[in-house]
Amino acid sequence: MAVPPLAVDTRFADLCQELGVDKGVASEAAALLEEGKGALLTPSSFGSKSPQDVERLCFAFVLYCAARLKGMKEESSRVRLWKILEGCKLKYDDFFKESQQFRSKIDQILRSRYGSDWEDQLELKQLQSLVNLLADASRFYRTAFTELFSSASTSQEPGSTTNNPEYFCFGWQLFLALRSKSSELFKDLVSCIHGLVAILAILLIHMPARFRSFTIEGSSHLIKQTVRGVDLLASLCHNYHTSEDRLKEMMGKSHKAIEEFFSKKAVWASECKTETLDKIDTDGLMYFKDLLDKECFQSNLGKLEKLSTTTSWEGELDLKMFLFNNDNIVSAKNASGGSTNTSYPKRVFETLTSPTKTIKNMLTVPSSPASPINGGSVKIMQMTPVTSAMTTAKWLREVISSLPEKPSSKLEQFLSSCDTDLTSDITKRVSIVLEAIFPTKSFGDWGGSIGLNCANAFDIAWAEARKLEASKLYYRVLEAICTAESLNTNVNNLTPLLSNERFHRCLIACSAELVLATHKTVIMMFPAVLESTGLTAFDLGKIIENFVRHEESLPRELKRHLNSLEEQLLESMVWEKGSSLYNSLVVARPSLAMEINRLGLLAEPMPSLDDIVAHQNIHPVDLPATPSKKRAAGPDDNGDAKSPKRLCNESRNTFVNQNLQTPPPKQNQMLKAKWHPLQSTFASPTVNNPVGGNEKCAELGVNIFFSKILKLAAIRIRNLCERLRHVEQTERVYNIFKQILDQQTSLFFNRHIDQIILCSLYGVAKVSQLMLTFKEIVSNYKREQQCKPEVFRRVFVGSTNRNGALGSRHVDIIVFYNEVFVPAVKPFLVALIPSVARPDDKKSPNSQIPGSPKPSPFSNLPDMSPKKVSSSHNVYVSPLRQTKKDALLSPSSRSFYACIGESTHAYQSPSTDLAAINNRLNYTSRRINTRINFDVVSDSVVAGTLGQPNGGPASPDPAAAFSPLSKKGKPGPES
Repeated sequence: MAVPPLAVDTRFADLCQELGVDKGVASEAAALLEEGKGALLTPSSFGSKSPQDVERLCFAFVLYCAARLKGMKEESSRVRLWKILEGCKLKYDDFFKESQQFRSKIDQILRSRYGSDWEDQLELKQLQSLVNLLADASRFYRTAFTELFSSASTSQEPGSTTNNPEYFCFGWQLFLALRSKSSELFKDLVSCIHGLVAILAILLIHMPARFRSFTIEGSSHLIKQTVRGVDLLASLCHNYHTSEDRLKEMMGKSHKAIEEFFSKKAVWASECKTETLDKIDTDGLMYFKDLLDKECFQSNLGKLEKLSTTTSWEGELDLKMFLFNNDNIVSAKNASGGSTNTSYPKRVFETLTSPTKTIKNMLTVPSSPASPINGGSVKIMQMTPVTSAMTTAKWLREVISSLPEKPSSKLEQFLSSCDTDLTSDITKRVSIVLEAIFPTKSFGDWGGSIGLNCANAFDIAWAEARKLEASKLYYRVLEAICTAESLNTNVNNLTPLLSNERFHRCLIACSAELVLATHKTVIMMFPAVLESTGLTAFDLGKIIENFVRHEESLPRELKRHLNSLEEQLLESMVWEKGSSLYNSLVVARPSLAMEINRLGLLAEPMPSLDDIVAHQNIHPVDLPATPSKKRAAGPDDNGDAKSPKRLCNESRNTFVNQNLQTPPPKQNQMLKAKWHPLQSTFASPTVNNPVGGNEKCAELGVNIFFSKILKLAAIRIRNLCERLRHVEQTERVYNIFKQILDQQTSLFFNRHIDQIILCSLYGVAKVSQLMLTFKEIVSNYKREQQCKPEVFRRVFVGSTNRNGALGSRHVDIIVFYNEVFVPAVKPFLVALIPSVARPDDKKSPNSQIPGSPKPSPFSNLPDMSPKKVSSSHNVYVSPLRQTKKDALLSPSSRSFYACIGESTHAYQSPSTDLAAINNRLNYTSRRINTRINFDVVSDSVVAGTLGQPNGGPASPDPAAAFSPLSKKGKPGPES
């Protein structure tokens, strides 16, 4: 039941008074609430929040918007986010999650009041990323401190403070004070860990030795030795995968900060005689007398508390709370952007085995009772966000940083073998594009929020180091790609590829994204690299597969990051307005051109390098013309060298390499010399495919992209059908989805593919007369890794005109299903009705041998093992072990399936054995006591957690499937 409006206004006024909100801000917030409360407080069809919870979240969001957007001038006195959440009794997690919904609900209102850049000014995404970063950093510090200083007592709670709480607090406060002094140094997790390790080293040097949890002799914590004793810094670097040079740099910054904070002069540790330095090599170490002595410890701690406060955008958070109330700020399962619908032990395991939502990883299921998901033990090291970041940073430091700064001699040979020497163009482009991503100079009117995507957001030395890493990685992968292309084509002249502007930008952007992902920055988060380089999601998708294939040393975590990005592109980003996919669709599918133009979906031209230079506000001296102007526009460019986005809408490179590895048999040598797979990938949509006859590159690109979409959809459909215990409907749902993609492509415009999957599944359930409700489907979908609430809460249904401004109309998924989906897809669903009623033709000559497992309808996907072969019984099959194959192999035996459970007779054939098992499962007589017990292995062990049994009546008339889903039967808020 909705809260009475007057009561809402009164309670909001009381909250503002309780928090001491400035009258101007309180008045602005009340006006904003009045204008938007109709949308903000309306309960969602699939919401799980109570009206009271929704109200508190709404109050917090409105008050933060007013304070941030209207109260910027009173920066020092305005109410902060942490104070608002404290007054509303909310966690950061819940606020950030729900604010996404609130932002979309009142977007037009916020635009009209605060301008089109209101979201950039709000900086919620950066704050959420910072919360996750500090949560990870605080967990690392707590764990490391406990290992080094706490006793070995096992009764201590994981979230409690240590046996030395004052020293524990001192270390964290010193870290926060160092951050407040040089916050640009700590915009990424790797820098924060280096800073915390430096703090731990200072504590080891100054804390009394009796508080250590180890002794110097034979310690497993300090294993690096010199002739003068334990090498403290080298040992800590070994333990935490930090760079020794970087750690020494952090130690130097910390020493200068301590001298400034406490007016104490550091002395060389080698000149001091103290028990804390006994048996430690003091060479290069500094010592502060009386830093942690009892007489001045409390005074020093108080100074740090004052120093750790900040008035920057980070001041929205109470950084001290992260140490003691970490789980009240951000749940462990949500740190570093983890899934919000999985438990922490499960998230840890998934971080280890498949931490990102990739096409490949989604096919993997636990296959053993010892699976950690089901309570088994993990024998390998658990991968946390910190260990992942430090491991990949070590790869970047040891493998990439050692490479030359310029193109290698082999790469230069490829560049000089082109029609014109492209070496200077390549190096010039790298410099310009990477400066746009890692700015070290002040910007003009370049987009981005103030203080984040501009030069003062980065430490200049840090930005220069990241630019260098990205350029080295780019050159390395470019050389590998050139080598592979040369081998495929038997030529060294790769002019069509190496002169393609979009290809190089995509490769540079991918390199920079991996560098940013390695360091886990809280600024320049994806898709910031696309915005900085003028690319779209469809552009970047063309290089990902090739990048992974040609960089063999890429760490597993970075491969998963790229796979995760590719999945984000496939599921929604390429369907957004302004995607270059639409520029290809108007060529490949002319029938869609009218709808694409009506919705204004076409991508704008890609900015030239000159445009990027102008935005950077730099005036290079003796700078040669940028590559985009040096190369004359060829016929493939339609004479527009500065606007390749409309001209170079590419196909997905993933399938190009698979489909174009072998040229046509009758291809002459001259044509073969011009054949370049990646050239086709990045060519203009209107250009004929060099190896595809009269086929346009746009047609090839769209077909390749659609193939990837179908593969991803097949996996998600199968997973969801298994959760719902309706595996038998998987193929029907997949076929409906495939028909929609091919014949009703416009249903995907401005939408998420999961929205089409959910509606397809419900439509098939209706015509199949299944007892399945939309609420059950959504409830099970929420348990999928990729689930986002906006998928079923906000579905695009068209454009609206509000007060002369063009806006978008969004509804929940039930309204979308009734108003848009059913009218468009009804013919496909009607075609299923006869096949549902028609019994299977068991005598068909093409049918399988009775008892054999039905082949997967998705033959292009890797098979799952064990595979569930019954939706109602707990039966699984898996490929036969290699040790059994030799004994069973014969000319007439080509199926190697082994069943869980043992046969009661000698092996005859797969069909006979499976038929015998089926008979036993279906036999109901109680006098038979020899039935196999298949419940020894549970569903959750073999196939993961499945959905709950479904209920609810279904209409006996299949035609009733197309009657509108009434609002009366619409699921209400869940408990």
